Amino acid sequence: MASKQSNCHHCLDALCGKKYALKEEQPYCVKCYDHLFANFCEECKKPIECDSKDLAYKGCHWHEACFKCAKCNHSLVEKPFAAKDELLLCTECYSNEYSSKCFHCKRTIMPGSRKMEFKGNCWHEACFVCQHCRQPLGTKPLITKDDDNYCVPCFEKHFARHCYSCKKVITTGGVTYHDQPWHQECFLCTGCKTQLAGQRFISNNGHPYCLECFSKHYAKRCAACTNPITGLGGAKFISFEDRQWHSDCFKCGKCSSSLVGKGFLTQQDKILCCNCGSKDVVT
Repeated sequence: MASKQSNCHHCLDALCGKKYALKEEQPYCVKCYDHLFANFCEECKKPIECDSKDLAYKGCHWHEACFKCAKCNHSLVEKPFAAKDELLLCTECYSNEYSSKCFHCKRTIMPGSRKMEFKGNCWHEACFVCQHCRQPLGTKPLITKDDDNYCVPCFEKHFARHCYSCKKVITTGGVTYHDQPWHQECFLCTGCKTQLAGQRFISNNGHPYCLECFSKHYAKRCAACTNPITGLGGAKFISFEDRQWHSDCFKCGKCSSSLVGKGFLTQQDKILCCNCGSKDVVT
């Protein structure tokens, strides 16, 4: 700026006919002002003189010519940019390096544009739609199938299974019994109505029963220990005429040796190994 009749506040040189700058209403010659008050450029580390344009961002300063993208070196003056790890990047470089890619269209989600996130993936807002009706999902409830998202009405209409018991839609989980889907809360013991999902059960005439109900009403009883024979878990049992035994209970009535896979004799209600049976016959 043009000088008035004044001296530099620092070096006291006359400012008549010279350029000077004001700092806190005090005049300084250009040399003193640059020496005392000039900001240093983040890029070239040189002072930004008072007759140069000083570009500032978050407390940092640059020469106009130094205000460039750290990746492609294109000027950022009067252009949109983004900051990452204290580096300035043009929007194109920032997008290529750091921006999320849309799970649907695979294109970059540009900084500043709205994105939708779900199960670790990102979408453009316009791409986050029901796969069937194409209506925006936004924050509405949704169901995912084969990496595609559906609004609840479309999913229920086209994919959902219906519970064999209550006939209502099964949206998550469920139990399959006799190739029919059930809600977990609908899959009950036919006898006592306790929930069977996650529990061991036995089927009888097409109906599921908890172990207690099956043992109480249907299981045959061991002729030796009188406890129920369920056959659960592949447990073996022995059947002879109208009687049954647990494999572990099928023993000689005299010497208690196992008769599984061996010949045996009957004596009234007893079963005997051949050795004990022959002795009785001899006697």
